[in-house]
Amino acid sequence: MPLQRYKWSALTKQQVGAYVEYFVKMELTMFGFHVYGAEVDDRGVDFIAQFADGPFLKIQVKSVRDSGYVFMEKSKFSLHEHRLLAFGLLIEGQPPNLFLIPSLEWRNPTALLRDRDYGGELKSAPEWGMNISKKNLTLLEAYSFDKTAEAIIRLSESSF
Repeated sequence: MPLQRYKWSALTKQQVGAYVEYFVKMELTMFGFHVYGAEVDDRGVDFIAQFADGPFLKIQVKSVRDSGYVFMEKSKFSLHEHRLLAFGLLIEGQPPNLFLIPSLEWRNPTALLRDRDYGGELKSAPEWGMNISKKNLTLLEAYSFDKTAEAIIRLSESSF
């Protein structure tokens, strides 16, 4: 029986998170970005990336298997032009689908990008979220990793 590649269900949540983070770093490297690791992830920054002499970009990485909800606490994921979310969608038996979402996109929430300020007696901290569902996949496609990385490169090159 041949081994199944991309058997995401066989990995722990920590393994999935580490895989996607390293995969994102390698993909950015292949585009020519310099990638700098963060020793401690207590401020919502998994790593920093820079293209040429462009701005340093703060990257947070999240992933989900098949569908679900992912979120970042607002206190650790501020909306800023140099902050991005790298997102890995893992479908069983398929290579990862990567997306790169500028944080400023959360200024205009959609069915995909959520703005949640829990008031009242709820204990959850305010968060920016993503509702990953089959219905929202078309909205997610606008943030394809390659498309966003290429746009960042074009902006960096035009500022020289």
